[in-house]
Amino acid sequence: MLNDFEYLIQALFAEQSNTALQAYQRHKPGAEATDEPFRITKFDRLEEIWSGLLPHRQLHISGDDILVSIPGSGEKYTASHMSDGERAIFYMIGQALVADENTVMIVDEPELHVHRSIMSKLWDAIEAARPDCGFIFITHDLEFAASRAAQKFVIKDYSPAPTWNIEPVPENTGFSEELTTLILGSRKPVLFVEGTQESLDLAIYRACYPDWTVVPRSSCTEVIHSVVTMRNNAELTRVTCSGVVDGDDYEEEDREYLGRLGIAVLPVAEIENLLLLPDVSSAIADAEGFTGGALDQKLSELADAVFQSLDTPTKVEAVVVRYCQRRIDRALKKIDLSRAKTVEALRGEYDTRTAALDIEGIAAERTRAIQEAIADRDLSGLLRFYDNKELLVIAASQLKGCRKDRFEGWINRCLRNGTHPELTAALGRHLPQVAAG
Repeated sequence: MLNDFEYLIQALFAEQSNTALQAYQRHKPGAEATDEPFRITKFDRLEEIWSGLLPHRQLHISGDDILVSIPGSGEKYTASHMSDGERAIFYMIGQALVADENTVMIVDEPELHVHRSIMSKLWDAIEAARPDCGFIFITHDLEFAASRAAQKFVIKDYSPAPTWNIEPVPENTGFSEELTTLILGSRKPVLFVEGTQESLDLAIYRACYPDWTVVPRSSCTEVIHSVVTMRNNAELTRVTCSGVVDGDDYEEEDREYLGRLGIAVLPVAEIENLLLLPDVSSAIADAEGFTGGALDQKLSELADAVFQSLDTPTKVEAVVVRYCQRRIDRALKKIDLSRAKTVEALRGEYDTRTAALDIEGIAAERTRAIQEAIADRDLSGLLRFYDNKELLVIAASQLKGCRKDRFEGWINRCLRNGTHPELTAALGRHLPQVAAG
């Protein structure tokens, strides 16, 4: 782009001059009248597309110069002082407009220098301006690829010969086109986990499972669905997968069932609880410079703060209620009423199945387990049962003396940059081993 930007400018000015000359020839005194329609220049079309994409930057094109201004401001700057993004947008629109008719344009990495919020709009406008042309995009941006109304292909292998081994992205896989493309393009097995692209879960899993392509799927239900869908989809079997979900108080029967599906379960209620386990907290405190007796004191203060936060029965009850809700939800999902042929039979079958749900007993068992962990000051035992985001606030305050968001940011940076490998190692010791299925 840097090498031929000036050539593009020259081509556009030349086209503008030729168009203007032809208009002059048609209208000068003594010229023969013609029915040839008025032609707008490629600069006009470029300016129209530009203004739709960048309304906060206005192009001023004369017969021999290009200037840019901010609307409402009298100041202008030359094309040579455009930002990288502005130059890229100008260049791509211009190149598409000056291309010969019926050209196939191969666009390599269109995401470079252009903000993803306008990238799809940019190429929508360019493709609309050149309906006679074909476009082939080579991109790493899966969101942009999914936005194109076209056949998608994934590069499976490449060798310097050059040899490209590609395969089409199938439809109706049970996944979005973007996720299907990611799966097929992965050179590693896929690990579905809970969380989002912005959550702490993703940073922990990517650091501790470096040999996997980690894909966040928001919830436990989505993780299970993704693993089952992928393993049962013949078009995706080239890539293997597994899953990891939060502890969420699964019973042993549930853990065995998930294991048969290829899904491992965390040893704590939710992944943030891993950061409060003694050896993980020790790694964090050590990174802050605490050693020896000072380190032991810091871990003791953390445990004290956690147990003191449970000094009101309502907090324990809130956890117990969530636990009961999950148990009830899972039990109801297992009820099969398909054999009932009448309303009476349906009611009887339902009553029989739900009668086995001893909610008071379930609640009492979980309350007793939490109270025993508190009485024994068993922090690791408590973290198996206690799901409360407040614990991360306590960890942030006790271990780093900061707010939760800054603590999460620090954990993210450490895991991403590998600046404290002992933290990654400590987390890895508590995460389940997974095997590609």
